[in-house]
Formats: sequence, structure tokens, C-alpha cells
Amino acid sequence: MGGTCGAVLFSLVCAILFFRGGECLDPFSYYEWTVSYMTVAPLGVQQKVIAINGEFPGPIINTTTNYNVQINVLNNLDEQLLLTWNGIQQRRESWQDGVSGTNCGIPPSWNWTYSFQVKDQIGSFCYFPSLSLQRASGGFGGITVNNRAIIAVPFGTPDGDFTVMIGDWYIAGHKALKSGLDKGQLPGMPDGVLINGKGPYPYNDSVPKGINWETFTVQPGKTYRFRISNVGSSTSLNFRIQNHNMLLVETEGSYVTQMNFTSLDIHVGQTYSVLVTMDQNATSDYYIVASARFVNTTIWANVTGVAILHYTNSQGPASGPLPDGPNLYDQFFSLNQARSIRWNLTAGAARPNPQGSFHYGQINVTQTLLLRGSSQVINGNVRYALNDVSYSTPSTPLKLADYYNLSGVYTLDTFPPKPISKSPILQASVISGTYRGFMEIILQNDDSVVQSFHLDGYAFFVVG
Repeated sequence: MGGTCGAVLFSLVCAILFFRGGECLDPFSYYEWTVSYMTVAPLGVQQKVIAINGEFPGPIINTTTNYNVQINVLNNLDEQLLLTWNGIQQRRESWQDGVSGTNCGIPPSWNWTYSFQVKDQIGSFCYFPSLSLQRASGGFGGITVNNRAIIAVPFGTPDGDFTVMIGDWYIAGHKALKSGLDKGQLPGMPDGVLINGKGPYPYNDSVPKGINWETFTVQPGKTYRFRISNVGSSTSLNFRIQNHNMLLVETEGSYVTQMNFTSLDIHVGQTYSVLVTMDQNATSDYYIVASARFVNTTIWANVTGVAILHYTNSQGPASGPLPDGPNLYDQFFSLNQARSIRWNLTAGAARPNPQGSFHYGQINVTQTLLLRGSSQVINGNVRYALNDVSYSTPSTPLKLADYYNLSGVYTLDTFPPKPISKSPILQASVISGTYRGFMEIILQNDDSVVQSFHLDGYAFFVVG
């Protein structure tokens, strides 16, 4: 009798513990993805692109603050694949970010399940493949992290939500581009700009016939949220909607002081979230334009993406010249735009306390890096280097080498923290940091083109 009661009591305690433990888990978002090639003609020429579940661009990851995201990826390409989740911080799970320093590539016909939590994050992000210039052939898509219901959003609920992927595009495909780069040949001028994987609306006779273009259908008087990501390879783009203002409200997980823009410079890897009110008379459709920046307009005239904003009561198609953007060589426009964007210090984001309550102005910098980027010739190949060190990917991922304490895979703290005069070298270098420390990184671009830097897994603050 006593033994039976003991067994019943033990089972009851176990059940209560199991129930309480399960109750504490945050919800899950599950995805099953098959990554494969498909043939499309976004610029009028048949070519292979990288699709996910037959979609190009890939599906949107739509989740909520603190949710656990699990994505089972089957690689049906003919080469290794990794996906990186741009802007997701990967707290205590950096091995879930698919870059060559943290993961082995997924071999062809193999699968890998990414599992990470969007802990204390909200906002608009994107994902893309990180190996072998595969992003130049697709495999990218949007990430939306919604607020929890208990957290107020600093603007009214939009009447609709659009994810917009813009980016330069090469018909040659990523394998040809990579082969050229390995021989020291720069990609050169793109063949065009895609908007959500589609070519330009035929705004003039230079656009080939038979091209499909993107259309965003809206209702008059309504307000829509546009989440715009530049998922291209190298080209900075200016984004604008004819005759419409864009109210900037969020950038990559941070609510900002709301400002109206008629156009926005969006550099590679950046995501902006804007509200657009449909306040025009809809005598015709309106152009949506993504055009190249800092280039020769005569040579790059056709490197322009054009989509259509279609009111449900529109009286005709869009026609006439495209809306003007900023002067193509005006770098100060882009700099002033960046300087004008400020955190909304009173709004809550992932938590109810205001974004400005963390007192980041009182940061004690524990480490400083001055990184000078430049093109270098190493062993007969053109390489990009920081402080004359060009990263060489080891056969064993860095996280595995660190976990198993393997020697000879990488060198620790031999990377120069500031530029020095020495011959450029190849090296798998790792910089050690202080736990909970604050690192100041100063980026110096000695190259002749705009460079974008991707800081995996970290939130950062532009201070100068």
C-alpha cells in the first residue's frame, strides 16, 4: 500500500513538473524547406536561380518575439549550402547562424535543422545563402518578427504588410561570378535590378518584351507597411514610390524617430520599414523604383528595377518618365540620411521598457579595433583584406575547433587591431573579446567602391 502510494505520488510530481516545464517554453515556428534550382527569366533570359520550396524569392519567416524557430533545410543543390539569418542575434547559439566560420556546409542531398530563438527582438530582417556567392542566384527572403500582443507599437496597425526584396542581378549566375573573382575579375555592371525576383515594368523601349514585373495592389485611403531589404551582391540602391511619402518607422529591429522620406538609399544587407498612405487620386498606377547609386548614369541606365503600385480604383497604367532620385554621385545625400535616423527612445520594442532606458550612452569601451579594408593581390589572386589580412576558411569550422579544443585550425589574437605596414597574408584569424564587454569598431574603406560589413549575431550602435 505504501509502495503504491509512493508510486502514485512520484508520478503526480513528475506530471506536475513536466506540465510546468512545458508551460514555460516559448512557442515554436516550424518550417520545412527544400532548396533547389529552378529556371526562370527575370530579365528575359532563361537562367537557373536558387529557389526554396519552388519560390523565388524564398518564403517569408513570420514569427513573434521570443518564439523558437526551427527550419529543416534539405539541400538539393549540386554544392554545399549555408543560410544566414541577417540581424538575428543568436544569443548563446551562434552555431545556428549559417556562415563558414560557425557551420559545416550542408552537403548536396543532405538536410540540416536550424533551431534558434528570436529572443527579445522585433522588426524586419532578411536571410540569404552565405557560401560561394550563391546570394547572386537567389535563396534569399524576408524575416518578420512581430511584437507580442502586450507590447505597444508606436504607430497604428497598418492595413496591409508587404515584404520587398530589391537587389542587383547578374544573368551569368553565381558560379560564373565566383570563377571570375577567383581569377581576379570583378563582376562589373549588373544586368539589372530585381524587385521580389521580377524584372522591370516596361517603362520605356529598353525593357525586353515578355518580362514579368511585381505589382502591389492597394486600396485608396489605406496605410501599408513596406519592409524593404537590399539582398543584392554589391550595388547600393535608391528606393522610391512615385508621388508618395514614406514614413520611416523601424530599421532592423529598432523603432526610430518617425521621419518622412521621398526616397531612401538602401545599401547591401540593409532593411528599412516604412508606412505609406494611399493618398493620391489614382488617375493611373504609380511607379516603384529601385535604381543604382554612385554610378555613371549613361552606362548604368538600364540597371533599374521598376514595380507598380496599383490602386483598386486606378484609371489606367503607369506611364511617362520615372520619378527622379537623388543626384547619383551625391554621397552626402546618403550620409545625411544615415545621420538623420535616430532611435525612438520612448517606444518599447521587444520589452515594455523604452528602448532608451538601457543607458547605452554610458558604455565603457573595453576594446577598440580600427579595420582598414582594401583589395590585395595574394598568391596571384585578388582578395579583400582587413589590415592586410585576408580570411582563409579552414576545413574545420571555428566553433567546432573551439568546442573540441583543436589546435592548428585558427590563430588567436594575431590579427592586428589597427593597420600596420606589412605584406598581405591569408589567415584564419580569431580575435578574443571580453564577455559582456563593449567593442568599438572603426571601419576605414580604402577601396574605390561602397563596402557593406555584416556583423553576425550582434546588435551595434552607429556612433560616428
